[in-house]
Amino acid sequence: MVPSTSPFRDDRIKDNGVGLVGTPPKQHTVTFKLDTGAESALESSTVLKFPRTVRGKEKLSSPAKQVEEGKRLTDKTSCKAEESTVDGSPVAVSSPVTPPISKSPLKATGKGKAKKAKHAPTVEPLRENEEVTDTTGKKWKLEKLLSQSTTELIYEGETLYMTSGEILERKINGAKDGRIFNEQNFLQRAAKPASVDKWIKQNKMDFLGIPSCVGFGLHAESYRFLIFPNMGQSLQSVMEEEDELLSEKAVLQLACRILDVLQYIHSNEYVHADINAENIYIKPGQKSQVYLVGYCHAFRYCPGGQHVEYREASRTPHEGTMEFISLDAHKGAAPSRRSDLQSLGYCMLRWHAGTLPWALLAQPDQVATQKQRYMEDVPALLSHCFGKKRVSSAFQTYLTEVMTMQYSEQPDYSLLKAGLSAALLQLGGLPEQPLSF
Repeated sequence: MVPSTSPFRDDRIKDNGVGLVGTPPKQHTVTFKLDTGAESALESSTVLKFPRTVRGKEKLSSPAKQVEEGKRLTDKTSCKAEESTVDGSPVAVSSPVTPPISKSPLKATGKGKAKKAKHAPTVEPLRENEEVTDTTGKKWKLEKLLSQSTTELIYEGETLYMTSGEILERKINGAKDGRIFNEQNFLQRAAKPASVDKWIKQNKMDFLGIPSCVGFGLHAESYRFLIFPNMGQSLQSVMEEEDELLSEKAVLQLACRILDVLQYIHSNEYVHADINAENIYIKPGQKSQVYLVGYCHAFRYCPGGQHVEYREASRTPHEGTMEFISLDAHKGAAPSRRSDLQSLGYCMLRWHAGTLPWALLAQPDQVATQKQRYMEDVPALLSHCFGKKRVSSAFQTYLTEVMTMQYSEQPDYSLLKAGLSAALLQLGGLPEQPLSF
């Protein structure tokens, strides 16, 4: 997944299978990702030749076209909109930036990274029915390519030692210290099934959306892969299929569940650092189960209980999904707990309002400038996103809290979740109920 830029190199764990589930469930996913640091090696590889169309990662339409299409969206939804108020008071702060609306209100924008190669290599899909072998010697057969990006392939398949279907999520890179190894390191260190189960029991929970890695390995010297249980469908693909904004109730339900996951990983000294709809999975038929996946940017912010210092330019700036990353990430500071909580706030706005002030901006520095401005003026941010529609007071309360949080501050997760849960209860919902799609 993402090359680990953490200075704590001695924390990395060898491919020894620590923390992996011994007996895989029936349905699984395998992912391969491309390490940008290994670009030159991959360009010469025979398995990485031809670019492919990337579902859900298309370029933005032109601003004029987006505005025109956005008007149609506005006409479609305006009949349901109420007067824009927060806590009963009108929000009347203007924005100098024209509200950007993408072709679909739900298709993610701002997906570009800070530095892109002009001719970035694309992961060439492997043949169907090709076999890969994990570090324990178990063989897996690829049956169907489910999705692909420039750095990732996701397959449905099966283990040759079982007759049931599996899903193989294969993430490729060409170096041990690449993005997928960073994710593997996180999964082995902080997401051991025993640790997750213990947390669930201690907190009297029914479910916690941490993925369980059931295998990993290296194929053809270039394809590093991870194997997960089938966690269903990404939230991004669900929203694109529905082509509608999420209801306030659904957003609050999602936020409560993601907060549960963040509290767990933060308590284990890690932050996620790339929260977005493509990294949230929902299991069909079990919409109460929401997973936070994609730990390629996971960072150990508090090794040995000592919080890292705030230092701008200590890491590559703008890492992660540009539309949703925190201002700290834009400045090249190591992500902290507030980074995850702020990113979740941006996602909540995008899912329910359909836009963010910087959604059409292509330059990372311009995006960072807008985020700096709106961090200091949450009412203006809400006004820009919602226009004349009613704004839930829960959104304002949550955003105000996380935008004023200090870099190393311990979040009050219970308080944050209580505010969202109270608003959800007023809408007739509970965090544990199936999502209201």
